[in-house]
Amino acid sequence: DVQLVESGGGSVQAGGSLRLSCEASGKKTDRDCIGWFRQHSGLEREGVAAISSGSSATYYSESVKGRFTISQDTAKNTVYLQMNSLKPEDTAMYYCASKFACGYNWNAWRSFGFWGQGTQVTVS
Repeated sequence: DVQLVESGGGSVQAGGSLRLSCEASGKKTDRDCIGWFRQHSGLEREGVAAISSGSSATYYSESVKGRFTISQDTAKNTVYLQMNSLKPEDTAMYYCASKFACGYNWNAWRSFGFWGQGTQVTVS
């Protein structure tokens, strides 16, 4: 099993920044790919960014490219999502999730087997 714990959400004004953290533990092969997803009320989960632990390859959705940066600290087993130039439409519950490997379906939420509890981000 894999355990994921998110932190760092909160409320911020448009144009501001937040950094989310996702601390992972458990079976390493099931968390080589860590993804960040968000869910607006009533809508399906949307892939925001992902990172491959082994290769450090990163993936971004078009809606956040250039504003968000995903990174990792392997010594702390933690993945970060630095969110800059936040917009009201970024308001959502943010989740981190893990699976065996990233790749072409890095943003397919159904392919991720392990999820954190989520952290709310509100941009006004």
